[in-house]
Formats: sequence, structure tokens, C-alpha cells
Amino acid sequence: GSRLGDQFFFFQAEDGIRDFCLSRGLGDVYKRQDPKSEFTPENMLTKNFAAAKICLWIVSITTFNRIYQEVEPIDQAQKKAAETVAVKEKELSEIKRKVAILNDKVANLQRQLNEAEAVKREVEGQAQSLQDKLTAAEKLVNGLADENKRWSENVVKLKENKQTIIGDALLAAAFVSYIAAFSASFRKDLWKNRWLPDIIAKKIPMTPGIEPLQILTTDAEIAQWKIENLPADQMSLENAAVITSCSRWPLLIDPQLQGSIWIKEHAGEEIVSFSLNQDKWINKLVNAIELGKTVLIEGVPQEIDATLEPLLQRAVIRKGKFFEIEISGTTYPYEPTFKLYLQSKLSNPHFRPEISAQCTIINFIVTESGLEDQLLAMVVNKERPELEAKKSALVKQQNEFQVQLNKLEEDLLFSLNEADKETILENTALISCLLYTSPSPRDS
Repeated sequence: GSRLGDQFFFFQAEDGIRDFCLSRGLGDVYKRQDPKSEFTPENMLTKNFAAAKICLWIVSITTFNRIYQEVEPIDQAQKKAAETVAVKEKELSEIKRKVAILNDKVANLQRQLNEAEAVKREVEGQAQSLQDKLTAAEKLVNGLADENKRWSENVVKLKENKQTIIGDALLAAAFVSYIAAFSASFRKDLWKNRWLPDIIAKKIPMTPGIEPLQILTTDAEIAQWKIENLPADQMSLENAAVITSCSRWPLLIDPQLQGSIWIKEHAGEEIVSFSLNQDKWINKLVNAIELGKTVLIEGVPQEIDATLEPLLQRAVIRKGKFFEIEISGTTYPYEPTFKLYLQSKLSNPHFRPEISAQCTIINFIVTESGLEDQLLAMVVNKERPELEAKKSALVKQQNEFQVQLNKLEEDLLFSLNEADKETILENTALISCLLYTSPSPRDS
């Protein structure tokens, strides 16, 4: 019993149990054990309690030996793998350190690359900007060179006009004030054979060979009037120049309605037209005065209604920033943009003398040359309608081109005057306007 206890104590020690369990002899015992043997703890318990416990210990030990023999290689492999992992982790850590260093270098190189590309883009942008400025400068110089001759001529004319403006203005003012009521032949005789010699005799400086129409208007304005259906004869053009220049209300002697048609086209959609025979014409007149519209009173009789007297006299009263006028005993607001035209269908009216002081009387009776042109157009339109249509289209197109040319020149001069000298080469709108304008004088 003592020896058995010593053996049990020995087997309780960890190293002893391991060595015993790993012994080859025990493995051989386990292999030789008959699975059908009666050497089981249950059978041995029926014979002897101590033998049953020893049997249980033996069975347990042999089972443990079998399992341990299977687990031990795995455990050794795991330890070896753990050692390998530790080595590889150390190597991985070293590789990560080297990779981090390389990433830092790459990031630094990428930053340098980005900076270099930014500098490259900036330099390329500056180069492109300079190239654009160079191209713009070439366009500007070439465009201004095209205009140089014409502008130089205009400068010379303007310098001459500074010396002759007194005589030119005197002739134009007399023409507007006194001559519009007469016929074409009498007008020409009056200003050319009477006024001009008198101005020259008094040594008043004026432009040699100048005509009143050249002073009062421009080719572009004349073209615009023609677009607005104004007859192209000299007298009609003079009448239009007087109408647009006079300070008194125009009174048209217009039996053929040529002047009325042009006035309506010239004033546009804002014009209010009526006759004194219509009902409530005063209401239309007052409304137009308050809104600052243009009024055309058609079919004015020889004796003009006294209701219009304050308007013809321009009896406007100023109150602070506003204006008023009294009509038929009632005071109404007066808008300064208001315009008044009067038209008479009488071919030879005899107005009261004060009407000549209040209005600018304009003779719009058709002239012989104008009538010839109109009759010729009617004949051609009857015989060869396609030719008349083509002529009308070409005349209209020419007039539109003249108006467009004048507008382009004005826009160009305004743009040049307003352009900043420091940024003029960056002003693409100005250069485009110059390129678009420059060919126009040659094309026309």
C-alpha cells in the first residue's frame, strides 16, 4: 500500500505524468488492449473496489496517452509557427518602417511635382495671356490703322469747323427759323443768293460751299428718315431737318399727308394722333401731356381752337421740381418730354400772325421732283413690279447700312474713350467692335 501510494504521488507530478504518458511502453499497452476485454472499471468494481480504481486510472492514462500523442505534434507545430510568426512580424515591422520612409519620400516628391505643375500652369497661363495680348495688340493696331485716315480727315474738319462754326450756325439758325414755310425754289434763292453773300460780305467765317442741310443733319439721320418713309427729295429732307431742330411746335402744311406719315413712323408707337373734330380730344391731349407722350393733331383748321393757346404759347408754370400748365381753366401736370405736332390739310392756309411766332410753319406740299419720283415709281410698279420691289429693297438696305455704320462708329468711339489704358488689350468687346466696324467704311 505504501509503495502504491508513492507511485500515485509520482504520477501526480506534472513532469512525471508527461514522461509516463509519452512512454512508448504505455502506447504499446494501449495498442495491445483488447476492446472486448473485461478489464473495465465497471467489471472490476464487481470484484474489488481498489482494483476498479486502478483499472479506471489505467484506462484514463492510456486514453490520455492516445490523445496526447495526437496533440503534442500539433502543439509543437504551433510553437514553431508562433516563432515563425514572431520572426515574420519583426521582418514586417522593418518592411513597414522602410515603406513609411519610402511613402514620405513619395509624398515629398508628389508635393514637389504639384508645386512644379502649378508653376508650369502659371507660366503657361502668363505665356497665353501675353500671347493673347500680343494678338489683341495686333488686331487693335490693324483696326485703328484702318480708321486712321478717316479719323485724321475728321480731325482736320473739326479744327476747321472751330473757325467756321459761327457762320455755319448763323445760316442753320436762320434756315430753321424763317425758311421752312416757303417753296423749294424760294428757299434756295433766299439762303444761297441772299444770306450767303451777306454773311461773306460781313466777313463772318463759315465753311466754303456749305449747305444748311449738311449743318443740321448727318447722312445716318437722313438714312433713318428714309427708312421711316420720308420722301427722298431735297425739300422733304430739309423739312425733316427743321422739324428735328426747331424749338417751336412744328405746324405742317401737308395736304398729301407725306409729313404726317413720316411723323408717325418717326415718333413710333407712343404717338397719340387725333383731330379737333373728334369727341373728348381734350382728354387725349391732357393725358398725353401728363405722360410726356408725342401728340399729332391732324386736320388743323385755319383758325386754331383757342383751347390750344396756352400750349402753343408754352405757358408752363414751374413749381419746385415739377411743371404745370392750365388748359380750359384747369391746371394739369406737364411732363417736359411732351411733344406736339400740328398738321393742316389746307394747301394755302392763312394763319393768324401770332401763329408764326408760336409755331414753326413747314411747307410739306409735294414738290415737282418729288411728284415725278412718285409717279415714276407707280409706273414702274405697274409695268415691272419686280424691279420696283428690288429697288425699294436695295434703297432700304442701303439706308439701314448707313444707320448701322453710324451706330458702329459711335459705339467704337465711346468704347475707345471709356477704355482703361492699362487694360485696353484685355477689352475683347472693344477689339471685337473695332474689327466689326473697320471693314464697314470700305464695304459701304
